[in-house]
Amino acid sequence: MTNESPRWYKSSYSSNGGACVEVAANLAATSGSVPVRDSKQGGCGPNLSVSTNAFSSFVEGVRAGEFGRV
Repeated sequence: MTNESPRWYKSSYSSNGGACVEVAANLAATSGSVPVRDSKQGGCGPNLSVSTNAFSSFVEGVRAGEFGRV
């Protein structure tokens, strides 16, 4: 178990429209998961914890264009 705090960031492709997700990938190595949250919530909303394997597969799919225009 770690006491490391999440370092939230969003993609450089995000605009200022607020329709973004933030991830705290710095926790992946110690927790085996990547926390994901809605940027509109300003840190007050819930976090979704995604396994590192699932998150990696998602990122690979986005890069490969598997989800159309994202």
